[in-house]
Amino acid sequence: MAKDEVKLFGYWPSPYSLRVEWALKIKGIEYEYIDEDLMNKSPLLLQYNPVHKKIPVLVHNGKPVAESLVIIEYIDETWNQNPIFPEDPYEKAQARFWAKFSDEKYQPSILNAFVKEGEELEKSVKETQAILKTLEMGLKGKFFGGENIGFADIAVGWIPFWTRMAEKIIGVKLVDTENVPLLNAWFEDVLDVEILKDILPPRDKMLAKMKMYRESLVSAAAAATT
Repeated sequence: MAKDEVKLFGYWPSPYSLRVEWALKIKGIEYEYIDEDLMNKSPLLLQYNPVHKKIPVLVHNGKPVAESLVIIEYIDETWNQNPIFPEDPYEKAQARFWAKFSDEKYQPSILNAFVKEGEELEKSVKETQAILKTLEMGLKGKFFGGENIGFADIAVGWIPFWTRMAEKIIGVKLVDTENVPLLNAWFEDVLDVEILKDILPPRDKMLAKMKMYRESLVSAAAAATT
């Protein structure tokens, strides 16, 4: 049998690329990683994702699959070893729900808080904390997947890493033992999983990238109001 050819087009600071890499690593799949310059996207990326023209894109034996959560599901259904999704249909639906919740609610909320200052920051922080409190409801034990990581943990596992960075930059604590004790513990536990921890972006490089990103957004917002 011919060996599978697997390529992943991603971008190193992207949580969406990262969670696809986590899925590939958990499955033990060999792959080639191509890091994209999003300011100068490669012809191959545009060819493989002509609809959205964005990362991540998985190319399996020449066939492209786009959108990170779709890619993870494709990976789990294509390679049987080390299942990512639970077998039970209800538990599978719950895992999908929390993945969708984090993308639709938390991601825009933390981005909004990240670029605010003063009273607007205080308001955004409260909104973000309320969303995190809701997210905590999805924990099934140590992880969203129970005692072992599963699809929801892979899908939302970027949150601890990026949130701690955001806290440091904006000077506000979003997750602590008082308000969300279970989620706070999960923050530590999920990033202590060796296979996830091993491919996190370098912290110093990521922190510098996020600081620059915030400065550019804050400057643009200030210019728009003058």
